[in-house]
Amino acid sequence: MEGLILVDKPLGWTSHDVVARLRTVLNEGRVGHYGTLDPLATGLLLVAVGRATRLFPFFSGKDKSYRGRFRLGYATDTYDAQGQAQSPESQNLPDREKLLAAMEAMTGRQLQTPPPFSAKKIGGRPSYILARRKKAVPLQPEQVIVHFLVLDGYEPPYADFHVGCSAGTYVRSLAHDLGKALGCGAHLQSLCRLSSGEFQLEQALHLEDIEALAGRAETDRFLRPLESLLPDFPKIVISQEGCRLVKNGRPLSARDLEPSPSWPPNAPQTFRLFGSDGRLKGLARPGEDGQSLQPFIVF
Repeated sequence: MEGLILVDKPLGWTSHDVVARLRTVLNEGRVGHYGTLDPLATGLLLVAVGRATRLFPFFSGKDKSYRGRFRLGYATDTYDAQGQAQSPESQNLPDREKLLAAMEAMTGRQLQTPPPFSAKKIGGRPSYILARRKKAVPLQPEQVIVHFLVLDGYEPPYADFHVGCSAGTYVRSLAHDLGKALGCGAHLQSLCRLSSGEFQLEQALHLEDIEALAGRAETDRFLRPLESLLPDFPKIVISQEGCRLVKNGRPLSARDLEPSPSWPPNAPQTFRLFGSDGRLKGLARPGEDGQSLQPFIVF
């Protein structure tokens, strides 16, 4: 069993909870997720099964979109509603125009500091371990892109929004930074992931539905096969000899491709390698000589 599952993660579950549950349901040890969702967050979680776990780099870097709610008035140590308030509640909340201006100023390319209570590593250990021990958390800012941050509704102290951002963006940090910019403090009240790359929440299933389908052996209704993934990468069918070469990590030449396409390609890119049986054999890039294909992931 291998492929990709789109899960609608429930509130209160960690991403690891979802993975652990699916390992049991599918009786498959090789299960992992592409992009963590906090327990407070719900929505789209991409879960890889079997050899699809090796495609993590191609999914984890995709843009994401979310809808959620900011709570203005005070900041928390976790930057969300599960944390402890860091100050008395402010009664000096902004009007809609000031809030809109502050949100607009937060769009674009920027340096963002992750929350202290996060899985970012410091000396090989997650930063939340230090934060829980009340120790200094020397996290470095990282470059992210906020494509849009739109106000959907404002009934003080709550501001509903939706946001599109690059991978690695912490919406909790957006909430915290917004509160600092407005001078009243703020934290993230709720969050739901709507999309990750080309995948949408509407395509996802609840865990109980996946479990029911798996119990009826209807895995094709929730498991996207390995061969359907990464459709933006050109597909190349390789010969029997090509399959042997790929299995051993050896480079391919034009004679190993069926039929031999125009070669070399016009631009560097990644190719999906398929056997004549229709199975995905691996991924390859043009070799340094410009005349060969070098497999770099082999299934």
